Amino acid sequence: MPHVLAATSPSGLQQFWFVTIAVLWLGYFFLEGFDFGVGVLMPFLAKDDMDRRVMINTIGPVWDGNEVWLITAGGATFAAFPLWYSTVFSGFYLALFVLLAALIFRGMAFEMRSKKDTVSWRRWWDLAIFWGSALPALLWGVAFADFVHGVPLLANATWTGNFFDLVKPYALLGGLTTLSLFTLHGATFLGLKADGEVRDRARRSGVLLAPLTLVLTFAFLAWTYTTAHTTHHSGLVPPFLPILGLVMLAGVGWLMRDRLEGWAFVTTALVIVIFFTTLFLNLYPRVLVSSVSPRFSLTLSQTASQHYTLKVMTIVALIFTPFVLVYQSWTYWIFRKRVRRTDPTQLTSDVGS
Repeated sequence: MPHVLAATSPSGLQQFWFVTIAVLWLGYFFLEGFDFGVGVLMPFLAKDDMDRRVMINTIGPVWDGNEVWLITAGGATFAAFPLWYSTVFSGFYLALFVLLAALIFRGMAFEMRSKKDTVSWRRWWDLAIFWGSALPALLWGVAFADFVHGVPLLANATWTGNFFDLVKPYALLGGLTTLSLFTLHGATFLGLKADGEVRDRARRSGVLLAPLTLVLTFAFLAWTYTTAHTTHHSGLVPPFLPILGLVMLAGVGWLMRDRLEGWAFVTTALVIVIFFTTLFLNLYPRVLVSSVSPRFSLTLSQTASQHYTLKVMTIVALIFTPFVLVYQSWTYWIFRKRVRRTDPTQLTSDVGS
């Protein structure tokens, strides 16, 4: 009979770091979500190169800072729950490789598209921005859906599946849901940050995207809630949380139609937070569900580092986190103005030139 890793109740520090990692992921998806959305919308909302430059410059000062949340979430997972980290990178290797390659090319595109003033050169880098935004927006949803719904794990965190085990219907629905959520979030952000025709097109796209996003989100959360209560995979899924998210999401189209883009942006941000909070609550106290048997699911206590490591990490985090938050808040405050086609100081070049 295969040996199963011993599971005990998680300690206070283990729970603290699970919550901390969840908050880091929520921050990443809230901030990077609108970056992805702007990149996905660029081929559809921009009518000429000036429009594309407007859209890129709305996220230009902040996109790389937003990705710090991803690096921090990955580093914290590696340090606090090394077995969780290693198992995910082993089983999700190909998907993560595609995702990271997309992020790399997307970052290169922001820096490189203005280095050469030819149509073909910028067209290729604009495609890199689109695919470098759409693929991560899709694949992050697939990955987190797999965390919750289950992957082929045996005893001792032994992975038995392949890439196609990661893209089953529930996971694909999760990916389409995050893709639509982030795209809608990008539309509300453009309505808040852009001006002129780009703002008007973003508003109209938000009105059109909101019903589709609502349908996909409802279907995914309903499937998640049903699975949690009909299998051994149940975590903590309070019904009021997804219902609140759906009610808020239902109002985004109305907010965009009435040009209340600021409130629409806050609403899509909160919906993203609620969406991923629901997944983390569903997951707890596990970090990775096994689709083979609940006995093989990985838990906080099985995958955590030593108590001393978690204690040192906590002290360091409490000291340095406030500085990071203050700096990033200051960055958003400095670049809070709208980006306009007619403002030469903002549109003389693209990001990174």
